[in-house]
Amino acid sequence: MMHIRVPATSANMGSGFDSIGIALKLYNHLWFEEIEKGVEIEVRRKQLINIPADKTNLIYRTMVDFYAEIGKVMPGIRLIQEDYIPVTRGLGSSAACIVAGLMAANHLSGCNYTKDDLAQIAAKIEGHPDNSNPALLGGMVVGALDTNEMRYVKIGVPEELRFAIMVPDFPISTSASRGVLPDEISRQDAIFNSSRTGLLVASMMTGNIDNLRMAMDDKLHQPYRRQLIPEMERIFKASKGYGAVGAYLSGAGSTLMAVLTEDKATEFEHKMSAYLNSMPHEWQLTLLEPDIDGATIISE
Repeated sequence: MMHIRVPATSANMGSGFDSIGIALKLYNHLWFEEIEKGVEIEVRRKQLINIPADKTNLIYRTMVDFYAEIGKVMPGIRLIQEDYIPVTRGLGSSAACIVAGLMAANHLSGCNYTKDDLAQIAAKIEGHPDNSNPALLGGMVVGALDTNEMRYVKIGVPEELRFAIMVPDFPISTSASRGVLPDEISRQDAIFNSSRTGLLVASMMTGNIDNLRMAMDDKLHQPYRRQLIPEMERIFKASKGYGAVGAYLSGAGSTLMAVLTEDKATEFEHKMSAYLNSMPHEWQLTLLEPDIDGATIISE
């Protein structure tokens, strides 16, 4: 069987709303093989939301769409799905499924599209590229999508950075999270974010980590979404107090992300875990390194 590994991703990175995301070393593992006909799906790890084991499965539907697009007959498929990326938590679980389906269909069909080709397809399926790009390409990726194409730049991440994902015991659907956003923003807020997005990208490229405390501030979505996560501002403040250089809402939530340097990791994990235990909801903290490879075929 073909084994594909796809990383979790953190979109809306800092001030980069709908444009910047990063891949992390937390993976879904998928195995694929052709069978005579039909579809057989085995879901090995239970999630809080049921993962379909039939033709409505997102990975399988992505494969069907790919084969239809290239004009080839879809073979029977056996899929084993072992997911470690939490669903509905703002860590790119849907993007990971789409990327896995595209990688598998591309390989099994003999189409031999490049990752750049697949990135274009994934971004159009997703609607915005800040999850699909890093899931496919790895690293930190800045992307922009219009009606005809998607353009992106993959940026190296300073080696000393670590990412503390803080996952609560409650989900937030993307539709609910989108629903609280305003239709219009002020010029002042637009300038606030555009300046910090530029600072974020430049600081990551030059390794100026001290800038991240300002560069990760946001006024486009976090002020509106904090009503869905009552503890958000307190956790951000505590994270910075315990040594994080920046903190932000991952994707549409509900995961909160703290960015810190490796030398602060042990102390941060100890103090922040204790602080989270005092919160009304249950939070799970995990320290992760960036993934630089993106989706990978481990074996064929």
